[in-house]
Amino acid sequence: ASHRFPSFPTSSARMRGSPAPFRPRSCTFEDGGSWFGAVDQFAPPCSEKSSPASSLQASQLPRNGGRSPREGRAVLGERGDRTPKKRFSEVQKERREQAQRTVLIHCPNKISEKKFLKYLSQHGSINNHFFYESFGLYAVVEFRQKESVASLQNVTRTPSLATEAAIPFRSRYFNLKLKTPLNQTSEQPSIQCRTQSSPSSKKLFELLCCAESVDDQLNTLLREFQLTEESTRLRYLTCSLIEDVAAAYFPDCTVRPFGSSVNSFGKLGCDLDMFLDLDEIEKFSTHKASGNFLMEFQVKNVPSERIATQKILSVVGECLDHFGPGCVGVQKILNARCPLVRFSHQASGFQCDLTTNNRIALKSSELLYMYGALDSRVRALVFSIRCWARAHSLTSSIPGAWITNFSLTVMVIFFLQRRSPPILPTLDYLKTLADAEDKCIIEGHNCTFVRDFNRIKPSGNAETLELLLKEFFEYFGNFAFNKNSINIRQGREQNKPESSPLHIQNPFETSLNISKNVSQSQLQKFVDLARESAWILHQEDKDRLSPSYNQPWGLAALLLPSVANSMSLAKKKKKPASERIKNLLESIKSSSTENSTATNG
Repeated sequence: ASHRFPSFPTSSARMRGSPAPFRPRSCTFEDGGSWFGAVDQFAPPCSEKSSPASSLQASQLPRNGGRSPREGRAVLGERGDRTPKKRFSEVQKERREQAQRTVLIHCPNKISEKKFLKYLSQHGSINNHFFYESFGLYAVVEFRQKESVASLQNVTRTPSLATEAAIPFRSRYFNLKLKTPLNQTSEQPSIQCRTQSSPSSKKLFELLCCAESVDDQLNTLLREFQLTEESTRLRYLTCSLIEDVAAAYFPDCTVRPFGSSVNSFGKLGCDLDMFLDLDEIEKFSTHKASGNFLMEFQVKNVPSERIATQKILSVVGECLDHFGPGCVGVQKILNARCPLVRFSHQASGFQCDLTTNNRIALKSSELLYMYGALDSRVRALVFSIRCWARAHSLTSSIPGAWITNFSLTVMVIFFLQRRSPPILPTLDYLKTLADAEDKCIIEGHNCTFVRDFNRIKPSGNAETLELLLKEFFEYFGNFAFNKNSINIRQGREQNKPESSPLHIQNPFETSLNISKNVSQSQLQKFVDLARESAWILHQEDKDRLSPSYNQPWGLAALLLPSVANSMSLAKKKKKPASERIKNLLESIKSSSTENSTATNG
C-alpha cells in the first residue's frame, strides 16, 4: 500500500542526513532504566542470549553485523508454523490448576536447595520449582498433586511472637525458618534466582546495535522483555492466593487475571489486573429443581448492581488489608467508573488491581491473545511501537491525556488489517467463523468470535517487520484523525461519531471510545514523532551504501531523543521548509521504487 510521505522539520543535522552521535546515556528511560517489555507467557521460554560485554564501546558496535538490513532474516518460517495453538480458555484452565498445586515460600538467604527440596518431597512429588528475589529470597514450588499442599499446611504452625500477636490464616504462602542456623563458614552452593526484571537500557541498546537486521532488532526486543514462564506462573499463583482470602466470604468464587498478564502483550514488571468472578457460585445451583419446590438462598438486597459491587469489594479490601499475608498499601477506590481495590503484593512484587465480574475485559484479553498468536509479527511490532512510545513519553504509567498501551495495540492491529493482503482478520470476520459454542453475550454486548485457531486461514502476506515498522509510522503520520475513527471490527476507517481528537472504537462496547482521554496536543505529538520516525527509516534506506559503523541504526535510532520533541512552536509552523522535506521524501521513494524495478527486471 502506498501512502503520502510526511513533512518534517529541517532544523537538525540528523534531519539533513547526518546520523545522531551514539549516546545511549542521553536516552530517556523510565521504570528503573528499562524501555519497555512484553510477553509470550504461553510459548516455551526463549533461550537466553549471551549479552555483549559491558565494556563494549560505540566504535566496536557493528551496524547490522556488516550486512544491509534488507539482508536480515524474514521470519517466514515462524509465520508459516501451523502448530496447533491452545485456546485461551484452555490456557487459563491449565494455569489455574497449576497454581492450585503451587506454594510460595519465603526462604532464609543461606539455604541448601537439595535439602530444601528433599524436605518438601515428604509431602509429595514436585513438578517444578524456581527461586527469585523480592524483599528476600522466595521459592515457588509446584507439587504434582493438590493433596500435597494440604499435607504441607497440616504440619505448618502459626508463628509465636514475643511482643506482637499473629492473626491466624491458613494460606499457601509460607515462611521457612531453620531450627539450627547454617554454619557461616560452610560453603553452600549458590541458589540460581530467575530474573523478574527487564535488562538495563545500556544492555538493550548494545543488543539492538549488534543485531543483524531491523527484523532481528524487533525480535530481540521481544525476547528480552516478554514475560518469562516464571513470571507467568507467579502471576497466576498470586491470583490464586488472593482467591484463598476472598473465599472466606465467597467460598466458590474465582479470581482470574486479565489484561497484559494474559493477553500476550504484557511486559516484565507490568501490573497484575485481576477480577473476582462470582458467576462461578451460581453455576453450582443451576440444576433443574424437581417437584413443586424451588429453594433459594436467603441474601441481603441492595438497590443496584453497582452498590453490590462496591460492598463486595469493600469487604474483600478490608479482608486483604487485615488478614491477607503480603498484601500492603490497600486502597479501596470504590467511586471510580469501574470500582476496584488496589494493593501491592509484597512477596511477588506486583502492583495489583482487583475488580469484580469484569467479564468484558477478560474477553478483550482473549481477543488480543488470539491476534497475537495468529502471526509472529504482531507481537514484535506491538512491543516495538510501545517501546518507541515510552521512550518519547507518549505513554505514561500515570493516568492522564496520554495514549494508552491498549490504544497503541489496537492501532497496530488496525494497521495490520489494512495491509494488502491483510495480515490480521477483522473482528466481524472472526465472528462469521464462530459456531454455537463460541456464542458470547455479556451485558447485552455481542462478544462472539471464533476461538478455534484451525478455522482461521493464515495470511498470505510476507512483508518484513522492517517494512511494517516504516509503513506504520507513515500510515499514522498521514492519518486523518480529524475526521476518521479506528475500528477493528470492520477494519476500515469510519467517520468519527464524536469530536474527541482520537477516536478508537471499543471492540465490544462499540459506543465507547477507548482513547477518549487523549488530548489534541498529545495526538499531535504522536503524529509529529511518527513522521520523524518514518523520515529516519527512509533516510537510512538512502544511506545504506555507505553505512556508519559507530552510529545507532534502525529501531535503536528511533529510541533516541526526538528532534520534533524539542522544537519550538515557531519552528513547527515553518510550512515552506516542511514542504521541501516532503518533496525530498517523495523523490527518495520514487528513486527507490525505480531502483527496485530495475533490480527485479
